[in-house]
Amino acid sequence: MQSEKPLLDHETMRSSAFGVSPNSRRWHIVALLTVAITIAYIDRINLSSALPEIRKSIPLSPGASGMLLSAFFWSYAALHIPAGWLVDRIGVKWPLAAAFFLWSCASAATALVSTLTGLIFLRVLLGIGESIVVPSSMRYIRTSFSEKERGLPVGIYFAGTKFGPALGAPLATYLVLGFGWQSMFVMTGVVSLLWLLPWLLLMRSNRKTGPAPVTASPQEPLQSFSWRALLSTPVMWGTILGTFCYNYFVYFCMTWMPTYFKERHGLSLTGSGWFTFMSFGGMAAIAILGGWAADRLITRGHNPVTVRKAFTMVGFVLAFSVLGGAYAHSASISLFFAVFSLVGLGLATANYWALTQTLMPPGAIGRVAGIQNAAASSAGIAAPWITGLLIEKTGNFDAPVIAIGIWLAVGLSSYLFLVREKYAPEVQHPVTG
Repeated sequence: MQSEKPLLDHETMRSSAFGVSPNSRRWHIVALLTVAITIAYIDRINLSSALPEIRKSIPLSPGASGMLLSAFFWSYAALHIPAGWLVDRIGVKWPLAAAFFLWSCASAATALVSTLTGLIFLRVLLGIGESIVVPSSMRYIRTSFSEKERGLPVGIYFAGTKFGPALGAPLATYLVLGFGWQSMFVMTGVVSLLWLLPWLLLMRSNRKTGPAPVTASPQEPLQSFSWRALLSTPVMWGTILGTFCYNYFVYFCMTWMPTYFKERHGLSLTGSGWFTFMSFGGMAAIAILGGWAADRLITRGHNPVTVRKAFTMVGFVLAFSVLGGAYAHSASISLFFAVFSLVGLGLATANYWALTQTLMPPGAIGRVAGIQNAAASSAGIAAPWITGLLIEKTGNFDAPVIAIGIWLAVGLSSYLFLVREKYAPEVQHPVTG
């Protein structure tokens, strides 16, 4: 494309101005994207940590609490596909900057409301802002890293979705207990706005026809791909189903884990926060390790689809340990498996996203990421709401844990039978890296 060379020259000059090469600069952008998703997850989990204190001033039943915890995902899920279409058309920089500003302000404004309706409204606004972060990030990684090196940046990026809860739970708990839940929302919302400064300085305003990846050779064409072609393949539907099942467990842990640890195991709010930290912190570390290990195997000549599917499925299998832990007679054993099951699922984190990028066309990756994250967000609606209703009906966490096991089995089956290389859409680039 004739328009690419001037943009690439401009990219090089801007990189030199900041004292970094284009190759190093893409890792700086990945770091910024990882910080952004970490902040996003802190802003969505802080409500879970503050909920026991909020319920002291705003009476909420378990059913109402579940509805409030899921409200963020109503708009978040609905807008992912339009967000993916938007970044495919106009790029990443300005849509993400505007969305980041919106969600940070919505988080801070939570301190100003004192009704269930007001809380729900701001959680919906938070979801609108955060809906663009994953499609834009996946588009940047897909067009900046080749197949053989993509697992590591994806792993680092999605580790942010675990570092957010891991850091957010104890941080929010500390701020709530020390300053009150209103001050916690103000502090986390306002301070996060500082992220915009390096983002606006380092990230260029890329378009669909912007510079090609610095690593790929030959370059992959960003050919158009129809909605019908995307939605007619079993890979897309298997990915949707598997993503939902993975995230049903994750969002149960993000929204109900502090209450689960407190009510089932008698932990204090501080103790629950630290167990949440261990669960998601361990999951983040395993996500990075799993992405890196898969990259190494692919570099040695192994088929990327086979490798990434294997890591994904092993992660689902390890997550089943939550069932054994839930019914253990020893509280310490139960707590161990509550943490271990989520950490084990971390093996799937980088690889189920990288697998999608391997099997789907690069020109549609924003839309594909939007569809996939819409499925993840649907789990964010379902898991807290269903869990709250089951607790209200049964009076304990047994039924919610059984539901987790059922969804994990469905997710494992979807990757085994539907997400297969032979079902991948016909594209103009190889999937074998």
